[in-house]
Amino acid sequence: MKIIAVANQKGGVGKTTTSVNLAACLAAKGKRVLLIDLDPQANATSALGHEPIDQHSIYGPLLGAEDIARTVVPTRFDHLWLIPGDIELAGAEIEVARAEDHLTRLRDALQPLRDDVTFDVVLLDCPPSLGILMTNALAAADELLVPLQCEYFALEGLSKIVHVVEQVRASGANPGLNIGGILMTMFMRNNLAYQVIQEVQNHFGDVIYKTVVPRTVRLSEAPSHGKPIIEYDPNGLGATAYRAMTLEFLARQKAEKRSG
Repeated sequence: MKIIAVANQKGGVGKTTTSVNLAACLAAKGKRVLLIDLDPQANATSALGHEPIDQHSIYGPLLGAEDIARTVVPTRFDHLWLIPGDIELAGAEIEVARAEDHLTRLRDALQPLRDDVTFDVVLLDCPPSLGILMTNALAAADELLVPLQCEYFALEGLSKIVHVVEQVRASGANPGLNIGGILMTMFMRNNLAYQVIQEVQNHFGDVIYKTVVPRTVRLSEAPSHGKPIIEYDPNGLGATAYRAMTLEFLARQKAEKRSG
């Protein structure tokens, strides 16, 4: 079972869009996928057409008050399950921070799923902040996927994420954590976008995905209809991009298994 944290402390970069659409595309390929909505705003939850459900967020497992298996709900998509987000998670920022093992609460909560190999992939949709929920996700994850908007300030945000990854490693909470992929999002054909992509490639090389996700109205509309893009606009540019990105993701996982 692979746990992937989808994170960027900057909002509006396509993080939840990537979490939801990668989850849907992997499920369409027959992979058993669990999407965990760690954001109190529950955007990933609503983007799949779900409402928050009382006592079905990751809040209880984070506090050690509930078994994680009880919070998992099926979606209408084959092979795709969800732990919904909930406003209660805003309180978890404070309550978990008080605990001695505050960095590893999520990792411990996910351990039963690892032991049983319940899913092939678990995607953690992180809130847009550097708070306790995001650091818990980084401590629990096998690798980090960073959606990055094709604009200049995205480079500054990326340096902050790299710093946080280094801190999580140094703390001993997750010494093996690495940035497994950087996905360029909201691409428009202009010089700045190409320059930003080139700059990221210069620093991170093959970590950056070859697939670039375009800025499209359809991708923006899909969450308001509670549908991933492969359902809402299956033949559009957004769906094509996320399908291609998913194939890249699977190829990387396969190559990693071979080298491991």
